Amino acid sequence: MPELRYDPLQDRWVIISTERAARPSDLRDTTKYNHIKLCPFCGGNESQTPPEIWSVRDPHTQPNTPGWKVRVVSNKFPALNIGPQGKRIGVGYYDMIEGVGAHEVIIETPQHDVTLADLPPEQFKWVLQAYRERLRDLYKDTRLKYVLIFKNHGQRAGASLAHSHSQLIATPIVPLNVTIKLEAAKKHYDNKERCLICDLIQQDIFDKKRVIAEEKGFIAVAPYASRFPFEVFIAPIQHNHSFAEASDEDLEKLSSFFKDILVRLKKVLLDPPHNYVLNTAPNTEAKPKFAGKWETLKYDYHWHIEIIPRLTRIAGFEWGSGFYINPSIPEEAAQFLREEKEEQALP
Repeated sequence: MPELRYDPLQDRWVIISTERAARPSDLRDTTKYNHIKLCPFCGGNESQTPPEIWSVRDPHTQPNTPGWKVRVVSNKFPALNIGPQGKRIGVGYYDMIEGVGAHEVIIETPQHDVTLADLPPEQFKWVLQAYRERLRDLYKDTRLKYVLIFKNHGQRAGASLAHSHSQLIATPIVPLNVTIKLEAAKKHYDNKERCLICDLIQQDIFDKKRVIAEEKGFIAVAPYASRFPFEVFIAPIQHNHSFAEASDEDLEKLSSFFKDILVRLKKVLLDPPHNYVLNTAPNTEAKPKFAGKWETLKYDYHWHIEIIPRLTRIAGFEWGSGFYINPSIPEEAAQFLREEKEEQALP
């Protein structure tokens, strides 16, 4: 059974997941699977995955059969699972939580040899819809405090299968990196009665130098203090604290905007390995003693997406200090990505 163990020295939780130790990807390179016979995510191979949780599919087709556009299934080797009670247990000085949670895979297309950037906007919208609907459903479980949605593209970014997919992991605690952002946003709101990310967006619009694109109600920027070369920050310009509250119209606009940014990265950096993370509000219905912690959440937090191309490696200094060394100037990275769109527009 998986466990979450608390490290009091670094004020962080670690998932100890024995089930993932058995992953075939730990023993061989599965990113080169032949998509006809071996890839479990290809259309026609539905029997090779756990049962379908959610899908977009053709009319009159049955779950766990061909005919789908986007499928969500449980991870076959989950970091956490929905079964345990999630009790918090003291082990001497240490704390441990039974590994309650969820670990799901969003299979973005039945086709093997396409990337998310290759998908038409309508297909991309269905992927975003899967994110929203799974957030809404999992937040009904009051044991779960956060759902992290992320994508690993390319083996160097952590992908164990080449077929285009993303993942979510739901946890009974709010991850440290998310907590830092939540507390910074709350502190800013307490001082100024304004959303921190809204203020940062307006500053970047005023400065212009780091803006990659601004249209359809969304903005993409190279962050002022980018940790990695060509890091990209995407957010709605109008305030919205939770991706679970995004409308169908929002998803339609975001699908073409997000796709455009991924296409630029793919062309400028030659399809780099990358990760992206969807940062959204925690589950305020979680119990016990949680909802009151984020009383101003609807006003102070702002959902956003971070894209991290894996062009450099984190080494000893970064691990030991917490500092990042970025050899790329964010303003220049933004200019490269901005100009890529201009070149596409030329006759």
